[in-house]
Amino acid sequence: MIRRCLNALAFGGLMFLVACSETPSHEVAAVTPMSAAPAPTAVSPSEAVFVASGPLVVEHQVDVMAQRDGLVSKILVDSGTRVKTGQTLAMLDDRQVSADLEAARAKTRSMEADLKNWQAETKVLESDFDRAQKLWDAKIISKEQLDHDRYKLESDKYDVQRSQELLTNSKHAEHSLELELEKTHIAAPFEGIIARRYVRAGQEVNHGDRLFWVTAETPLRVRFTLPEHFIGRIKKGTQLSLTTADLPDAKHNVRVIEVSPVVDPSSATIEVLAELVGNRGELRPGMSTNILVPNPQ
Repeated sequence: MIRRCLNALAFGGLMFLVACSETPSHEVAAVTPMSAAPAPTAVSPSEAVFVASGPLVVEHQVDVMAQRDGLVSKILVDSGTRVKTGQTLAMLDDRQVSADLEAARAKTRSMEADLKNWQAETKVLESDFDRAQKLWDAKIISKEQLDHDRYKLESDKYDVQRSQELLTNSKHAEHSLELELEKTHIAAPFEGIIARRYVRAGQEVNHGDRLFWVTAETPLRVRFTLPEHFIGRIKKGTQLSLTTADLPDAKHNVRVIEVSPVVDPSSATIEVLAELVGNRGELRPGMSTNILVPNPQ
């Protein structure tokens, strides 16, 4: 009986020791995966080069729009055509405007002739009034006759002024039609290349419709942003290296021409504008680029 009790006690002790020895192993198994996760690594501000990115742009790049309603009668250039300042790109139907302009010019010529006629008559009346004045001084004519010649001369002078104003108005109307005629000739605003054509011959366009996209080819510029700790370290005239993924073997330099005087509070960055130095090679407006900026230590 005593031996049976001793065996039971021994078996119970053995089970207690086994349970105690297994508990730490389960705790280690639960903790081990968490301790094995890698800690996040922060980017060090002491890296030698900061890489910024931005597209290549040009200062002059606009959509040429129709300045009046009309029908496109001629297309003189297409995409890829290099153009000079003032070169005609397309023409709108100008027959109605041309006819109105010729009518206005004829009216102006008529006004000019009418004015000359009134001016000549005024000279005659001035001569008549001078003669009447001498006759009045000699007591040959009455005061009423002298006043009659005076008032007639004054009336004629007012007719001259009226004709001058009518002539001025006619000339302004003529000039307005000349401007409308100029609007039918779509011209390049600056030297560059036709990047896109939006219209075709025979198309009806309205005022404000896009006709061509004209872009200059030089100088190439790039606009990018830098963290605010570059303030005071990146300045106008600083030269930086520029690369592009499309042309990995090409190396170019840009010169900083503008640095924003304020920090964008939403991103804590400053804006920088740089211009390409030297030959552009295969670079074209719109290409994505990387700018290598030495990081302040």
